[in-house]
Amino acid sequence: MLACIAIALALVGLSGAALYAAYSHGVTVTNAARDAERSQAVATQQTERAQAVQAARTEEQRLQREANQVGNDAREKNAAADADGRGLDAAGDRLHVQAGKLAASAGACTSDTGSADRGTSATRAAMVLSQLLERADARAGDLAKAYDRARIAGQACEQAYDSLLTVKTLPVN
Repeated sequence: MLACIAIALALVGLSGAALYAAYSHGVTVTNAARDAERSQAVATQQTERAQAVQAARTEEQRLQREANQVGNDAREKNAAADADGRGLDAAGDRLHVQAGKLAASAGACTSDTGSADRGTSATRAAMVLSQLLERADARAGDLAKAYDRARIAGQACEQAYDSLLTVKTLPVN
């Protein structure tokens, strides 16, 4: 009877060990499968992250190229406006010379002795008006240059802003 109990205990021990081995193997297989799934998910996330970073860099470079182009266009427009301004300054200078000549000849009437006094006054008045014209023209030129620069800067700002509004959406995988 003791032998039967010993055999029964041995069988129970062996079956317990076999059950524990089967359980342990199941846990190991489950953990390995879960680890493989996690590794696959991490690899997928890393790939998606790398793609998103690359897409963001590409978009940033596109935006920078557009901003650079807007700046180049604005500089070209400023150069054209400056050239136009120089042409207008030259035309204004010619006008000032003609006005000065006209003012100088305003009192050149010598047929009447009383007109000499009036001629001096007329010459002075014409010179004052000529100088006033010169100052007003110079100020108008300065204001036109400032307006052109402000207008060009405003247009460049609008173009840069519009290019930001048309940001291409990044693909999400």
